[in-house]
Amino acid sequence: MSIAIVGAGLSGLVCARILQEHGIAATVYELDASPEVRRQGGSLDIHHDTGQIALREAGLYEEFRRHTHPFGESTRVLDKTGTVFVDDAPEDGMGGRPEIDRTALRSMLIASLDPGRIVWGHKVISVTSGELTFADGSHARADLIIGADGTWSRVRPLLSSVEPQYAGITYVELHLSDVGGRHREAAAVVGPGMLFALSDNKAIMGHGGDHINVGASLRVPQDWITERGVDWSDAAAARAALLEDFADWSPELTGLIRDCDDTVVARQIFALPIGHAWPRTPGVTLVGDAAHVMSPYAGEGANLALLDGAELALSLVKHGADIETALGDYEAAMFARAAEAAAQSAAGLDACFAADSPRALVEFFTGDLQHSS
Repeated sequence: MSIAIVGAGLSGLVCARILQEHGIAATVYELDASPEVRRQGGSLDIHHDTGQIALREAGLYEEFRRHTHPFGESTRVLDKTGTVFVDDAPEDGMGGRPEIDRTALRSMLIASLDPGRIVWGHKVISVTSGELTFADGSHARADLIIGADGTWSRVRPLLSSVEPQYAGITYVELHLSDVGGRHREAAAVVGPGMLFALSDNKAIMGHGGDHINVGASLRVPQDWITERGVDWSDAAAARAALLEDFADWSPELTGLIRDCDDTVVARQIFALPIGHAWPRTPGVTLVGDAAHVMSPYAGEGANLALLDGAELALSLVKHGADIETALGDYEAAMFARAAEAAAQSAAGLDACFAADSPRALVEFFTGDLQHSS
């Protein structure tokens, strides 16, 4: 059985790793020329009942724990005035959902694979049953094709005609480097863990630590990035525009915009419909965002991606040459958990972006609106 995995993200890599541990070879095709080409995003909280299960099955749990951040699970919820409603941290610094940099987690998975298992610089431009075509004109055949290629998957059209839709939220990625040396005031605002600063259908949210990664987010029409009239590649222009949009926010919070690095990127949130599924199709399946991309406001995306990859690999190990039974078992379980998580993510989006936010999120964490500090 030949297995091709399209995409070297978390789901594809953990799938390849577990298959390798059971003596089954899979080839991962990745469009990037090397692991260092693109920024991999900020911090991830890895849940005990999803992502951690996958890392245990991959034999990487102890290594994962060595890369996690003390007090990374801390949570702060504020409004635009800087009023703090929630300021919570695990007593011993480590709770049940330890935080790790996405780059560190992906690097760990890449290093766990045999040399040559990942074929870099191979952008898939089309997929047919059993065959991949790459941008350089080359081809590869496989008995099983696993689409682990994210939101705009090239593999998904073999299974489903449904496309991700704009979820109503646009955000601008902001980074502050060398926090201990240059951004101590920002570190005091964000804390070592998650920051949720919410008001008036807007948010500044993200994660602290040695580096601060936040998004200045707004509930706006899909054409806002272009209609705003800003050259988002011009960091100074981007800062000025955002400071206008967040003009009535406290100086402590807008300082995260004012003092950010020049790596400013505007992005949109897309999601597949809740309950996205497809009929069993021979020789192909999807994992991670390719199967069920959702908004990030329940913290489930990376965890589901890891569990998808693990459960697919284990189903293939269990059923051996009976690929179709393996895929059917995997998909039935995946569809159910993805639908539940997608509903939670949609509810989380509405809790964060509302006229009266952060009321709903504070109630989620504490059950009341008592000012905590």
